[in-house]
Amino acid sequence: MFKKIFLLLLLAHSLVAQVAKVDSGQLNGARYRILFPPNWKGKLVMYAHGYEFMGTKPLQSQNPEFINRMSPFLSRGFAVAASDYQYQGFALPQGVDDTESLRQYFVKQYGKPDSTFMVGHSMGGGITVATIENFGDNYHGGLPLCPLSSRPYLQCRKEFDMYATFNGLFPGIVPSLKEIFDLSKKPSPSEGGRAMVAKAMAIRKAIVSKDSLLAVAFAKRFDLKLDDLPFSLFFNENVLRDLAQKSGGNPFDNTNTVYSGFPDNDLVNHKAERLEANVNPNMIFGKYDRTGNINKPVFLLHTVYDQLIPPTYGVVNFENMVHHQQKDQFFKVRYTTGQGHCVFTAQQTGTAFDELRNWVKSGQKPAGDIWMK
Repeated sequence: MFKKIFLLLLLAHSLVAQVAKVDSGQLNGARYRILFPPNWKGKLVMYAHGYEFMGTKPLQSQNPEFINRMSPFLSRGFAVAASDYQYQGFALPQGVDDTESLRQYFVKQYGKPDSTFMVGHSMGGGITVATIENFGDNYHGGLPLCPLSSRPYLQCRKEFDMYATFNGLFPGIVPSLKEIFDLSKKPSPSEGGRAMVAKAMAIRKAIVSKDSLLAVAFAKRFDLKLDDLPFSLFFNENVLRDLAQKSGGNPFDNTNTVYSGFPDNDLVNHKAERLEANVNPNMIFGKYDRTGNINKPVFLLHTVYDQLIPPTYGVVNFENMVHHQQKDQFFKVRYTTGQGHCVFTAQQTGTAFDELRNWVKSGQKPAGDIWMK
């Protein structure tokens, strides 16, 4: 026990030693935190965090683990500036604006950095891509990690379609789309980790009890392992409820959709839950929609398996947009063998960041295949 406590204290000391100064406060209602390493030499990483459930505490940059997660950048002499955004949940457009406001604050307070990179995980990876697309002149490059880099509408529509088809095949296990988009039913506050695990386990038990073979096939249809299906459904429910409240209704419409890729497509299409859109999707997805028009190096790192943002959404869609814009020279992808959403080691993140920096310095796009060694 004492050895364990000593190791924890030693780890805490090593993390504190990475940070010589902290600047924190609020900008336009968004909390922020800026970390300076002892060896800071005028270099900056603007960091964007991923999706967090409404009511989650503490906010991302206030989490005790935040410094540890930023260690690949702090240890290389970079200051890290992160906004917690003005609100939680789906905040991709707001995250772009709040990150840009924080960057401007940093320049005003500390001068223009010698080099500035944009980095983000998950939805923050989408903020990273959108920032390079729209504010790229202020950056030397971007490092999106397992990002929501497809068009946000398409990524969230996938979650809508998963619910529509699941409720057709496994009715009564999770809430209906009609209930989710009923604005009179306010989302519940964020639940603790144990409660979420218990709910996911209950969903899994119900699915397997009804039809385990169909459950496996359904999960595969959405690029999932069976064990990850319950949490994905639970996560998607929270996202869809959040979108309903923020957009004032349902921005999706599957009344004309034909679903495929299931063991019995006819059965799915006859039983799938159908819902008409009643609000304009551009109200929530229009601002900073994805274009693929990048003019600075973007080094995208992704796990080969991701239960929340599969590579087909996190890489392929965006890659096609970049190619359509004829900007392939600014885009590089590496995959790790990680089995989960944003499951990267600090070493992998640091290696990817080094490749991006060397690319910017040399002007030569990284060579080699798509796998990170």
